[in-house]
Amino acid sequence: MEAYTAVISLLQTLDQPNISELFYDHSTEMLDSLHATAEYFQDVLENTSNEKIKSLEEDIRVVVSEAEDVVEMKISEIIKEESWTFGILQHHDMLPVVEKMDTTKKQVMEILSDDDADQILELTADSLIGSNYSTSYPMLSNDIVQGLEGDLEMIDKRLRGRESGLDIVTISGMGGIGKTTLAKKAYDHLPIRYHFDIFVWVTISQEFQYRNVLLEALHCISKKNPKYYDEMNDNELADLVQKSLKGPRYLVVVDDIWSRDVWDIISQIFPNRNNGSRVLLTTRETDVAIYANTSSPHKMNLLDLDNSWKLLCDKVFGLEHDHPPELEEIGKQIAEKCQGLPLIISVIAGHLSKTVPKTLKSWKYVAQTLSEIIASHPNKCLGVLGLSYHHLPNRLKPCFLSMGDFPEDFQVDTRRLIQLWIAEGFIRMPSGSRKSLEEVAKNYLEDLISRNLIMARKKRYNGEVKVCGIHDVLREFCLIEAEMTEFMHVMITPFSPAQRPNFRRFSIQEYFVDAYILLPPVTRSIYCFSYLGIPSEPRIKLLPILPIYRHDPIIHGFFSSFNHLRVLIILSPYFGSFPLVITKLFHLRYLQVRCLGNIPESISELLNLQTLICDANSLEMTLPRKIWMMKNLRYIRLKDASYLPSPRIDKNLVTGMPNLEEFFGLCYSSCTNEVFSSIPNLKRLTIHAPLRVDNVPWHLLDMSSSRKLEAFKLSWRQRFAWPMKRFGFPTSLRKLTLASCSAKKWEETLSPLTKLPNLEELKLKYCRAEDDVWRLTDKDLFRSLKLLLLSELNLKGWEASSDSFPNLKRLVLKECKDLQEIPTDFVEICTLESIELHDCTTTAEASVRNIKQEREDMGYNILKVYIHNSHSKL
Repeated sequence: MEAYTAVISLLQTLDQPNISELFYDHSTEMLDSLHATAEYFQDVLENTSNEKIKSLEEDIRVVVSEAEDVVEMKISEIIKEESWTFGILQHHDMLPVVEKMDTTKKQVMEILSDDDADQILELTADSLIGSNYSTSYPMLSNDIVQGLEGDLEMIDKRLRGRESGLDIVTISGMGGIGKTTLAKKAYDHLPIRYHFDIFVWVTISQEFQYRNVLLEALHCISKKNPKYYDEMNDNELADLVQKSLKGPRYLVVVDDIWSRDVWDIISQIFPNRNNGSRVLLTTRETDVAIYANTSSPHKMNLLDLDNSWKLLCDKVFGLEHDHPPELEEIGKQIAEKCQGLPLIISVIAGHLSKTVPKTLKSWKYVAQTLSEIIASHPNKCLGVLGLSYHHLPNRLKPCFLSMGDFPEDFQVDTRRLIQLWIAEGFIRMPSGSRKSLEEVAKNYLEDLISRNLIMARKKRYNGEVKVCGIHDVLREFCLIEAEMTEFMHVMITPFSPAQRPNFRRFSIQEYFVDAYILLPPVTRSIYCFSYLGIPSEPRIKLLPILPIYRHDPIIHGFFSSFNHLRVLIILSPYFGSFPLVITKLFHLRYLQVRCLGNIPESISELLNLQTLICDANSLEMTLPRKIWMMKNLRYIRLKDASYLPSPRIDKNLVTGMPNLEEFFGLCYSSCTNEVFSSIPNLKRLTIHAPLRVDNVPWHLLDMSSSRKLEAFKLSWRQRFAWPMKRFGFPTSLRKLTLASCSAKKWEETLSPLTKLPNLEELKLKYCRAEDDVWRLTDKDLFRSLKLLLLSELNLKGWEASSDSFPNLKRLVLKECKDLQEIPTDFVEICTLESIELHDCTTTAEASVRNIKQEREDMGYNILKVYIHNSHSKL
């Protein structure tokens, strides 16, 4: 996998725009040679299964990494103009790595040639047939399970439903969550045993062997000795299975299936006799579950704390024995640390019941060393979960392992994660694809979520994942696998300079002295969630909690050695000022720091920078004018209102940032037509107001020229300051958040928003008008609106019809303490799925309940209603 990551990284470096213009003729030929060889390696690593090739992966990684080091160093030297004889030097410097790449390529080609080059994986029935038979029905001897009652009820309803045709019922979820256990409970459930005539259980697993599946099925059907079928070929076995299932009503469990192709093969043996037969399928891959049955796949969820604790108790003390009261509190802490995964709870329970005295002191020690206990059972825990990782295509493996870069329980913003993957060099557009790197990375993320390896922690109203994370046990697997493959080193324990690991990616998650001197010069990425160990001084007046890095010579010496650095994230104490040495790191693509004061002009020297996140403790930052020279910037996020100077260089020249897609923290006074027209591809914009709004000239905020703008958010520190009429929005806008705005009448302010044809999300917070009723006329139609949030508005009345919001899905009201009711005609909005009320009036609550009841009486889809101030859920 690390070889593949190195290859993709090199290709991304060689794919940089205008790179050939930096090199002389001979060197350009060498670049072309490196590119062609790297693409060959990519094709082999993606499509070839050969153990001999795996033995060369380390050689590929080393030579490719060396080639990228040389190319990047030469680019840096050109930019810095350090060598006037560069054309001659470069030819000789690059020649050795080109020759090494060619030599390694020839070795790979020889291996493939020796094996007739037939190791390219083609998932067909012929290549998947095996010969060794072994039954794999799960012998789970009355396994104790908690929290599956609801799941079993739903599966039972599907299996014994009225559907006469063959129905494929699917169960999906991450490894160890209990899919096979649930399937077995259904398989053994008495009502189900009485309902079906024939029961078959086959296990697929990653190493699919078609003949074994057929033999397992026949063993369940006829109970004959396997030797009876020795003389039959696979087609004859398949015909025999199909004929055996044609008459009676059957239930077939297909356990642990991993791919669509395998389903296409085995699904052919299940006849549809319209007699209510069923196939129950379990898989870790949500994509496979949906492929087998698009209607309603059943996805298993992690256990809640109560069921986790019950499962732990039952396995430690038995079903008929109570637990000692003094162990309940610490026991629940242990159960909570298992994060709802039954596999882990079972392993920890086994450890508690067999090797640990049932004392408070012993259980506290288990709670403190949970990760070590899990790691000591690799076959039971990490090995089981590792199957999902090893089944991944190479392109997804570095993205998954990168989740170990973050501390335990860290909530990762998906947009930042995507930018990180791009900056790291994990993402490369497929040949001929018109997708952007962001779109490819987003598809990778969705794929990993579908495989139940990354968890969606928060979602937007439209189902997009906003924040993601990873289960602690999968994170533990990431750390072990990343260390073993030299993908990344997580610094959680100190080591001496003599033990300095020769890795290229580092994540510092615990503090220890002098961490900063232990990183090698070839470092590509630094994630620092703790102190770097750089000497610091306390800052009492401004930042009483955090110390500040002020030792400029040490900081300069530390950063100046990382000529290949791409990602730098330092979330530890503030720098006394923005370290100028960072602006010399030419290859830097992703930068996140905390500092005092403004960003320097020399930031413009980071020509490859794509993401800039600066938490500057400055009340109003002024960005350098030269930031307009940074053509590769895609994402800017700043803490407070930041002034962006005019892009005009002189009377006749206006520059711009053509690739910038998101700007968070732009100051209101910088919002001019000249600025907007110089950021033509801006998609998301958040504007902050100045601290003092006295004597602010309220000019029209006209964004109509930003024709790709999809999301706009206005954020004010003071309430009721902005006149709501001072806006001009582009028709491309899909999401709009207005905060602390004021108006004379609600309708004259909000009616213009109905002219935005693509507006799907509207949030109004802390706004007020001189009147207290929002009236929508027959012409005021929010045709595309799906989410409407009203928070702390001075509304008493709201007059609207169902036609005003024909596609509304979710309505949220927060602290609208004067609003008496929701428009009664909302009962007619067929698309409405949920209404949430937070601290609203009792009459508004009553109106929502009436709407819910009327919809049920009319036979509409069930409306979910949440009343949060009364802590009730209807």
